[in-house]
Amino acid sequence: MFGRMLLLFVFLPMVELYLLIMLGSRIGAMPTIGLIVFTGVLGATLARQQGLSVLSKIQREMASGKPPTQELVEGALIVVGGIVLLTPGIITDLFGFSLLIPPIRKAFCKALTQSFTKRVGKAAGFAHFSGGPSSFRKDSDDVIDV
Repeated sequence: MFGRMLLLFVFLPMVELYLLIMLGSRIGAMPTIGLIVFTGVLGATLARQQGLSVLSKIQREMASGKPPTQELVEGALIVVGGIVLLTPGIITDLFGFSLLIPPIRKAFCKALTQSFTKRVGKAAGFAHFSGGPSSFRKDSDDVIDV
């Protein structure tokens, strides 16, 4: 955990700063600043558009009586993408824009959901979870109604 935090808060900003300095030396300071502002504005606009789209999907799912789990995770990923796009940097911009592309976001969503399901199952002592109600199974195959 400490290694991840060190990577996120120390090494990533150092790499971002280095890349911005190199970009600034190639194209100039003002175009680099303009690029930072442009990606921030574009990212905020795209995040708003994608967020409203996912919000309407959430409302449709809830109106039909289904839990909007995938849509909620996608909404969270859009918020993360928008926030990351507001921070200046090249790597963070690439990551933020990738979260605003629906097929890539859906892949992230699927991976996060599977990882979360696996971790929750392990933490609770369950071996299998198929996703439906009453589908948790203990290692001894006793069914636990949820």
